[in-house]
Amino acid sequence: MPGPVKVAVRGDIPAGGKLLAEVDGRAIAVFRIGDDFYAIDDVCTHDGGPLAEGDLLGCEIRCPRHGARFDVRDGRALCLPAIEPVPSHRVEIRGDDVLVEIDD
Repeated sequence: MPGPVKVAVRGDIPAGGKLLAEVDGRAIAVFRIGDDFYAIDDVCTHDGGPLAEGDLLGCEIRCPRHGARFDVRDGRALCLPAIEPVPSHRVEIRGDDVLVEIDD
């Protein structure tokens, strides 16, 4: 298992912001809510839409295709048309580095 991968430094993602990264060949959306960082797959479970292109409101990301919403903290689907959660991943902060570990 490769372990955590650096995807950004803290300053790359402003509070309330997001960043698209690639980890182990997967598109990962990384979010900053206040001083906390979260990571989920960048794929809507309804139709594969790119979540990082959606609107982030508080802890919710809205898929730009059909409006499904997910909690970025744990990947839970919050409304139809999505019913399945998005895989979430562990984020680790080392100094100013933001690292993501794929939890498969």
